[in-house]
Amino acid sequence: MTDHDSSSGTARGFTLVWRLPASRERVFRAWTDPAHLGWFFNDEQPVPSEPIEVDLRVGGAWRQMMVIDADTRYVTGGVYREIVPEERLVFVFGAVGGWPELAGPGIDDAPLTTLTFADARVDGAPGDASLGTLLTLEVELPVHVDEEVARRLLGGMRPGWIQTVGRLTGEIGGAPA
Repeated sequence: MTDHDSSSGTARGFTLVWRLPASRERVFRAWTDPAHLGWFFNDEQPVPSEPIEVDLRVGGAWRQMMVIDADTRYVTGGVYREIVPEERLVFVFGAVGGWPELAGPGIDDAPLTTLTFADARVDGAPGDASLGTLLTLEVELPVHVDEEVARRLLGGMRPGWIQTVGRLTGEIGGAPA
């Protein structure tokens, strides 16, 4: 995985990149099909009984209950802004009544997350001996978000995304780019 902050002054985002020995179709499906989103759950925490919801259309939402312990539960997910199957997925990260909160005008303050799926040469990829996916995850906050809020959100999100996508690489194979 490579990563960098995209910043001028206060950091407003970051970019993370992975090489996965799986087709773009398989990696895209892992992000968009509720039957394949179980990797998103932290394997050290209880799996909720609520189903994962995905309304895969621009303006549709992805919602997933996260359970930390018996007392701490929250919804996470996103609202889709752009969908180009097997190439690009853009969503505002968060959930109404969840984390990050997307209530009311809060959606304009939410982190914009862009996933791009590109062909890449990857040792150990099935089928075509070396064809896999270069997965790029970019997170950006709007410029109007307070600097302290931006620092706090991005400081928690970056390691969270590294850990989360690490579970995906554990499921389908792969390594940091």
